[in-house]
Amino acid sequence: MGSREFNVPPMEFHTGGGIPVSQPRRPANPPFQPQMRPVSNPNLQFMSFDVGSAPSSFAPPPSYRGNSFGAFEDEPPLLEELGINTRLITKKTLNLLNPIRVNPNLHENADLSGPFLFCIAFGLCQLLAGKLHFGVILGWMTVASLFLYVVFNMLAGRNGNLDLYRCLSLVGYCMLPMVIFSASALFIPPQSLVMFVMAALTVLWCTRACSSLLIVLASHGDEHRGLVAYACSLIYMLFSLLVIF
Repeated sequence: MGSREFNVPPMEFHTGGGIPVSQPRRPANPPFQPQMRPVSNPNLQFMSFDVGSAPSSFAPPPSYRGNSFGAFEDEPPLLEELGINTRLITKKTLNLLNPIRVNPNLHENADLSGPFLFCIAFGLCQLLAGKLHFGVILGWMTVASLFLYVVFNMLAGRNGNLDLYRCLSLVGYCMLPMVIFSASALFIPPQSLVMFVMAALTVLWCTRACSSLLIVLASHGDEHRGLVAYACSLIYMLFSLLVIF
């Protein structure tokens, strides 16, 4: 069946003045027309995509212009940021190579970087000899420093000013002769007379260096020089036994 078309007469509306107003007839299915809404914020500004009109505020900072990085030139080295002074460690190492005269002024600033390197070097020499003693060396170093710290402060009494950090530093730095002995033992027949003689000389070397530094850097230790040297000799004798056996 075909669609029927109805003719609707135009409607008239009377205004307040009494003049009739007629409206045109609307189609049955008016076409859709999108309506444009006004901008709610008239102050809204749109960004321009013109490259030439880019604002100057997006320019890179002056320190990164070109190939020079001024922000990184003033940065200290990584080792100094970590508190590792390689020059001071080298001076302390060369100072301990002289068993007769040891300069205590270089060891006023205690650190654990040098002792840790000496312990690792000692463990590597033992590893080349077929002995895995890394944990034993670090454990003995900690216990020996604690033992020497307690003994020295008991002898000095209330006037003793030796702290555990300094004691660890001194005991660790004086391990340098023991590292040399451990490296030399790789070329010496094991448990021979030469090895025992070298072990005795190394223990004396380490004992003299450690006791002299403790007595000078810590107060009220000169009165008990013999007892401090005896405690140091026991410590380094244990480490020499690791090399011999």
